[in-house]
Amino acid sequence: MARRILALAALLALAAASGSAQDARAVLQASAAAMGLNNVKTIQYTATGWNALVGQSYNLSEDWPRFEVTSYTRTIDYDANTSREEFTRRRGSYPVRGGGAPFDGDQRVVQIVSGGVAWNMQGEKPVPPGRPYLELASHSDVRQLEIILTPHGFLKAAMAANDVRVLSTSIVGPTNAGLTENGRRATLVTFTALGKYKVVGTINDKNLVELTTTWIPTAVYGDTLYEIRHLNYKDFGGVQFPTTIHVHQGDPVLNPAHNMMEIRVSSVQTNVAVPATPVPDNIRQAPAAPPVRAEAQKVADGVWFIGGGSHNSVAVEFADHVAMIEAPLGEERSIAVLEATAKVIPNKLVRYIINTHHHFDHSSGLRTYIAQGSTLVTHRDNADFYERVMFSPAPRTLVPDRLSMFYPNFTASRRPAPIERVNQKYVLSDGTRTLELYPMLGSTHIGPMLLAYLPKEKILVNADMYTPPAPGAQVPSQAMQGVAALAANIQRLGLYVAQHVTLHGNPAPHEAFLKLAAAAKAGTN
Repeated sequence: MARRILALAALLALAAASGSAQDARAVLQASAAAMGLNNVKTIQYTATGWNALVGQSYNLSEDWPRFEVTSYTRTIDYDANTSREEFTRRRGSYPVRGGGAPFDGDQRVVQIVSGGVAWNMQGEKPVPPGRPYLELASHSDVRQLEIILTPHGFLKAAMAANDVRVLSTSIVGPTNAGLTENGRRATLVTFTALGKYKVVGTINDKNLVELTTTWIPTAVYGDTLYEIRHLNYKDFGGVQFPTTIHVHQGDPVLNPAHNMMEIRVSSVQTNVAVPATPVPDNIRQAPAAPPVRAEAQKVADGVWFIGGGSHNSVAVEFADHVAMIEAPLGEERSIAVLEATAKVIPNKLVRYIINTHHHFDHSSGLRTYIAQGSTLVTHRDNADFYERVMFSPAPRTLVPDRLSMFYPNFTASRRPAPIERVNQKYVLSDGTRTLELYPMLGSTHIGPMLLAYLPKEKILVNADMYTPPAPGAQVPSQAMQGVAALAANIQRLGLYVAQHVTLHGNPAPHEAFLKLAAAAKAGTN
């Protein structure tokens, strides 16, 4: 698999070797005939299988954490460029191991794109899909790409594209590349979608679309592989459609975590009546995403809670520098946090950026700090991945960031990024203020995790283990497991805590945590 992807990347780099549009259209027409494309205006398929939470692996040697998908239906109107994806998922037989927003029981998900606009459904209410932290591309772009990445969607989009080409090598012949598994003959056809996304389709020796690939921007990987394998085709009323669909998001060459979904298709209906899907008024009239807010709140002398969003940071002032705990969400957030910190702690640079764990929502803003020369302090088990993959000077063509446009001295001199690897108690101190870091043990949310503790102020900073709930809120069982694990670590380390400054939610007194920890221990909520 890794060799195939590397070969594909090499082919894309050799754009000069591309065949003509005429070659591509001949290949597409043969595939359209084999797959019954002319009989497909709309399509609806149902399935079961599993999906996964991208960016939330338990550790960097495991795949994305999975959930059972007990029912799945996608309905696409190709002419209207609309898609409705709905599925029900549950923990099922997969272990409670890895991150993401915890939930109990079954969770129903409905995701729609129409008119170039994306939204979700909560019951019968249309809601915005939320501010993405994984994809720097918009939800609307990603969902339109997912239509294009279906087998028939690929053929339709490729035939309509102005820049469609065949990728060619001399492996098999002047206009074909033998890149499918087991050495079978295949042709790669490429074009640009939505004006900026390179799409590649692999059409096999039976003229079936076997693989569709694009790249979307993420803060961790940069240009990130998004590919769908279309396997085990079957005839459904004169239309060929895969009965196994396997999705990758993330490159297995870079990281073992890459498998996003696999479903087994049980039924396919073509040309079903698809009602018009107008963009709901509340979605159409919703204001553009507001600027990122970063607001500094003093929680102790020289300690500032930087909130204003779904994720927080904590700035700790030392005699001649600042240590920042956490860089979540992405560069826009990191810049806002740095600006807010400079207002309350002027004329001191952030010398250290402390990362609690590798989950994408908590690490996506790290590159901004590295670009300005901060030293990263992280769990030892994260360091190689950050150095080799996340801080790599590889081009980021879709969404450049500061580190891709300005390389600090360590890149120019071919030295590794400045990283402090923590596997036991680690202390930052200027003789007056002390900040202690401890590896956490026993979490099912993630393996490599750091806790930050200010002994003089008796402040504990944690991510994802304890988030103060709203009054009367029901806390999911997985979140209660995090509370129990944090309580056990506080006891193990002998920490005297007065206040929790959490990286989600607002600061809370230790007494509130103890009540929740007692409920977790008793198995009540």
